[in-house]
Formats: sequence, C-alpha cells, structure tokens
Amino acid sequence: MPAHKKLGRPTDQRKAILKNLVTSLIQYGRIETTETRAKEVKNIVEKLITLAVKECDNFKASENVTISAPVLDSKGQKVLKTVTSKNGNKYEVVERETKTVLKTVDSPSRLAARRQVMNWVYKVKDEDGNTISLTNKLFDEIAPKYKDRKGGYTRIYKLGKRRGDGADVAVLELV
Repeated sequence: MPAHKKLGRPTDQRKAILKNLVTSLIQYGRIETTETRAKEVKNIVEKLITLAVKECDNFKASENVTISAPVLDSKGQKVLKTVTSKNGNKYEVVERETKTVLKTVDSPSRLAARRQVMNWVYKVKDEDGNTISLTNKLFDEIAPKYKDRKGGYTRIYKLGKRRGDGADVAVLELV
C-alpha cells in the first residue's frame, strides 16, 4: 500500500494513528475522526477487506494435526512431574499429552493475506482480558458478508466542524 497523506505527523506517529484507527474500525465497525484521517483509513480498510474477500474461501477443509498440550488439574494449574537427568540431577517438567485435532489449514496465498492484515491491526483484548483476533474477525465474519459486493465497503458521513479546533469531523463506518 503505497503513499499516504502525511497528516502533519512524523512517520512513526502517523503509522500508529492509522493502525489504531484501522483496528478500531474493524473491531467496532464505526469510528469518529477527522475527515482527512477518515479518508486515509478508508483507503487502507477497503484494500484489506478486498484482500480478505478474495481469500475468503481459500483454505483446506480440515486436516489432522497433532498438538502437544499441558495436562491441567482440577484447578486449571499445570501438572508437574519430577524427572532425573543423565547426571543425576532432579528437576520438574510440565506433563504434556498429545492430541490429534481437526483444523482448517490456510493456503499459502491466504496466509500471506492474513500477514498483510496483521501489519495494519494491533492486538486487542476484550473486557475479560481475553485476546481478540481481529484478523480472524475480518476473514471469518466481515469478508463473507461483503463477498457479493464489488467494493465500497465503507461509508463516510461528514458531521461538520469540531468545537475547539474547528477541524472537520466525520464518521467512518462499515456498510
């Protein structure tokens, strides 16, 4: 995604502002900001959604994958076992079990698209402190909704001047 407007900020601040706005738009579906920033974020989000729509169904149905997971006790704590090394030293190791799980596997182009989206989105936590994957939300919820559209995934409403500094304010939302 080539050049963006400078927004009167140094590069690192500008990228941080744009990433924050893109993250908020994907998370909440609607943000209120200045017109110039809304136009920049619109360009970025439109490209990310287009990328997600193209790769929406590009994955293998399911594949057996072996996963090593720690054994948990009734309180949810990891179970430790004592192991003796070759030298006779004793130490504790987390007891693990292997499981076979059916998982969907992304194709290489979908994986590349997910990585491009991750460049523009911050990690977010919900009210309980659990991490929300906005990349999954974009690919699993938002992209299928826009599968039949040929663009125009966002809309800008102009609200007028902001009290205080007189900046033009706009609302950017997903259609």
